[in-house]
Amino acid sequence: MSVMRTIPVEHILKRGEDANLRRTLRGRDLVGFGVGIIIGTGIFTLAGVEAKEHAGPAVTLSFVIGAVVAALAALCYAELASSVPTAGSAYTYAFATLGEIFAWIIGWDLLLEFGLGLAVVSRSWSGYLANLLGLPQELFGEDATINIGAVLIIGLLTVVAVVGIRESSRLTNVLVAVKLAVCVLIIAVGLFFIDVANLVPFVPPSVPAAEDASVLNQPVVEGVLGMPATLFGVGGMLTAAAIVFFAYTGFEALANLGEETKNPRRDLPIGLLGALAVCALLYIAVSFVLTAMVPYDQIDTGAPLAAAFQSVGLPWVAALISLGAVTGLTSVMMVELVTIGRIGFAMGRDGLLPTPIGTVHPRFGTPHRMTIIGAVVVALIAATTPISELADMVSIGALSAMIIVAIAVPVLRRTRPDLERPFRVPFSPVVPILAAVACFYLMLNLELISWLRFAVWLAIGLLIYLFYGRRHSHLARRPG
Repeated sequence: MSVMRTIPVEHILKRGEDANLRRTLRGRDLVGFGVGIIIGTGIFTLAGVEAKEHAGPAVTLSFVIGAVVAALAALCYAELASSVPTAGSAYTYAFATLGEIFAWIIGWDLLLEFGLGLAVVSRSWSGYLANLLGLPQELFGEDATINIGAVLIIGLLTVVAVVGIRESSRLTNVLVAVKLAVCVLIIAVGLFFIDVANLVPFVPPSVPAAEDASVLNQPVVEGVLGMPATLFGVGGMLTAAAIVFFAYTGFEALANLGEETKNPRRDLPIGLLGALAVCALLYIAVSFVLTAMVPYDQIDTGAPLAAAFQSVGLPWVAALISLGAVTGLTSVMMVELVTIGRIGFAMGRDGLLPTPIGTVHPRFGTPHRMTIIGAVVVALIAATTPISELADMVSIGALSAMIIVAIAVPVLRRTRPDLERPFRVPFSPVVPILAAVACFYLMLNLELISWLRFAVWLAIGLLIYLFYGRRHSHLARRPG
C-alpha cells in the first residue's frame, strides 16, 4: 500500500487509446481553448486593480514577469503533454514520475484552482452582465446574498460541456473571436489617447502598506513571512506580478485534452505555447494603454477599461468593452468547467475518487458525472462567496501545481530516457529548475492568509486520500 507507487507510462498511453473520449480537436482548437481561458478577468479587471493598488504604470512589467514564469512552466507542460498525452495533465504526470501521493496532491490542487477560478469568474460575469443590461444588483451584483447570475451561467455552460467537447470548442472559438476583436479595439483606439505624463514615474516610489492603507481606506495586508506588504516600488511590482499570474493560469488546462486531440504529440505543444504567446502580448499592450490613458491613482477598479474610455468621451467603446468582458468571461468559464470534468475523470479512473466518476457518457463521449458534480459544488460556492475571498487561492494553487510539473520533467528523463519526446524542454534540467524556483518565489509574494487557506485545503485532501483513495486505488487492488 505504498503511497509512492507509480503507473507505468505505457499503461497510461494504452489506457488513453482505449478510452471512449472523442478525438476531435486540432491545434487551432487548442489555441482557441487556451486564449478562451487565459484572456478574461486579468485583462478586464486585474490590470487596473494592480496598477492602482500595487504597481502603478509598472504593472506592465508585472505582466511581463508573469509571462516569463508562465512560459518556463509552459515549456515543461509541453514536453510532458507531448510525451504522455492523457486526461489529467499534471495529475497523471505526477502519477507516472513522483508517486501516487504526489498525484493526489496535485489533482486535489488542480480541482481547487479551476473550481475557485470558475467561481470567481462567474461572479465577475454576473456583475458585468448587470452593468450592461441594467439588471438588479441585489440578484446579480457582488453584494447579492445569493448571486443568481453566477448560478445561471454555470448551469447553462454545464449543459454545453456535457453535450460534447466539439460543441464546447465551437462555442469557445466564437467567444474568443469576439474577445480578441475587443482587445484589438482597446489597443488601436487607446493609442490615440496616450498621455506620456501618466507614465511618469513608471515605477512609483514605495509606500509602506500601513501608511498607504489609511489613504486608500484599505486594510493592512501581511505577506507570507508576516511582514507588511509594500505598495509600489519594485516590491509592489513583484507583488502585482504574483497576483496577475492569476491572469495566465489556465493554459495548463489544455494538457487535460490529450485524449480528445487528433494528433496530441504535435498539437498540444502548439496549443500551449501559441495560446500563451498571444495572451501575453495582449496583456502587456492593454495594460500599457490603460496606464497611459489614465493616471494610475485615478483608475476605476470596478471596470477599469470601460471607465478609461468613458473618461475620454468614448462611451460606445466602453459599451463594447463591457460586451467583450461578458463574452470573454464566458469562454473562461467554459474551459474551466471542461477541465474540472477531465481532472475528476482521471482521478476516478484510477480509483482515487469513486469509480463512477471516471466513466464516459455513452452518447456524448464526455465525463458527464464529474462535470455535473463539479458544476453543482462550484455554483454553491459562487452563489454565496465574495470574489475577494477566492481570487488569491487560484494563483497559489496554479503555482504549486506548476512546481510539481517542472520537477517531473527531469525525473521522467532520468527514469525513462527511452520515452519518445516530440517536444523537449531546452537546457534541461536548468529550465525546469528555473521554472520551479520562479513559481515558488511568486508564491512567497502572496498573502499569508492565502497560504493558511491553502494548507487547510491540502490537509482536507490528505485525509480523504488516507481514508479513501489509498485503499480504493486501482494500484492497491491490482499491485501487478
